[in-house]
Amino acid sequence: METDDRARTSPPPHVPADRLYDIDLYKPDGIETDGYLKAWKRLQDEKLPGLVWSPFNGGHWVATTGALIREIYTDPDRFSSQVLFIPKAAGEKYAMVPSKMDPPEHRPYRAVVDKGLNLRAIREREPQVRALAASLIDQFADRGTCDFVGEFSAEFPIQVFMTMADLPMEDSPKLRALASGMTRPGGNSPEEMAANLDRANKGFFDYVGPIIDARRGKPGTDIISLCVNTDINGAMMERQKLLGMISLLLLAGLDSVTNFMNMMMDHLGRHPETVAILRDNPEELRRAVEEMFRRFPLVAAARMIAKDIELDGVELKAGEMVLLPTALAGLDEEQNPDPWKLDFHRSRISHSTFGEGPHRCAGLHLARLETTILLEEWLKRIPTFHVVTGSEPRFESGVVASVDNVHLEWEAA
Repeated sequence: METDDRARTSPPPHVPADRLYDIDLYKPDGIETDGYLKAWKRLQDEKLPGLVWSPFNGGHWVATTGALIREIYTDPDRFSSQVLFIPKAAGEKYAMVPSKMDPPEHRPYRAVVDKGLNLRAIREREPQVRALAASLIDQFADRGTCDFVGEFSAEFPIQVFMTMADLPMEDSPKLRALASGMTRPGGNSPEEMAANLDRANKGFFDYVGPIIDARRGKPGTDIISLCVNTDINGAMMERQKLLGMISLLLLAGLDSVTNFMNMMMDHLGRHPETVAILRDNPEELRRAVEEMFRRFPLVAAARMIAKDIELDGVELKAGEMVLLPTALAGLDEEQNPDPWKLDFHRSRISHSTFGEGPHRCAGLHLARLETTILLEEWLKRIPTFHVVTGSEPRFESGVVASVDNVHLEWEAA
């Protein structure tokens, strides 16, 4: 395998030999030829056990079924969020809250984050989000072609979030680079990756520190002001936790949705029959969007095992890590029959794209709104389109996968 030249960690004695598999989160086998989702789905196609051990990235378990991924996400007593990223050495450098907190400590901090991201707050922003999407699409709709990444996805969700946070758009390239350094840290060893993630984490803290100081104690409706001026259990939030909270908002708002949109639009550009269904049934678009999130998952976070337990017939020891590739939840045949098919009438849509349990993604309402508006405004102006002949997306795996090189074209009006 291509990953054989990377650092390996010997499995601990309690790991059975038949549970050892070469799985590299950052370079899954087949990603360059088959793409991100098929590279991960291969683990299920090969009928691997529910839990397997990988020697890469410091050594860790991997959950390979949707049922196990959901079970682990929803059980913070056995699976802690104190370390969320693989390799563990890098995950230990991650200092953002409340995502790295366990209940009950996590709950009041999550309530603060939800103030600016709850369903009502997001619905109030719909006119502004719609106007931005329309204006971006109008810039290229009459041209008949676009670089979707450069001209839309790298602008739309980021402009939405920077506006919600009242931050200058010229800061977005720096923040996107920091986000990439967190979710796809470079390096050929856990130690190198830990150093790179730590550098990106500190970069976020250095950026948000002056912003927190400027907005604390002052009224404001932007999402940062709402957080920094809210007490926790009747007391002012510690500065270090505020640094982690505001940094988390930026990290979450600047990476995941952009790459999801790239994956989705590349697929639609290759399947005109699916575009026709969306175009001809606008009343069903919101349900279709949920099916899109099932079909195009791109997060692979992790949990730390909190205590010695047995699961799926193997022993798990406290302190070990288990990877949760959400691709293996949304594309699991046991959860979703015929999972590769985009079925907008699927009776039960099952996925873990937004996570599960107490740490389910706080930004899910915004992600759904942005995706729905993208499709609505796009199809009004560009009812049929396809990928440019010979154009192939580029994938990079990580805690959040990246998707680049999406070029679309259509018959201009």
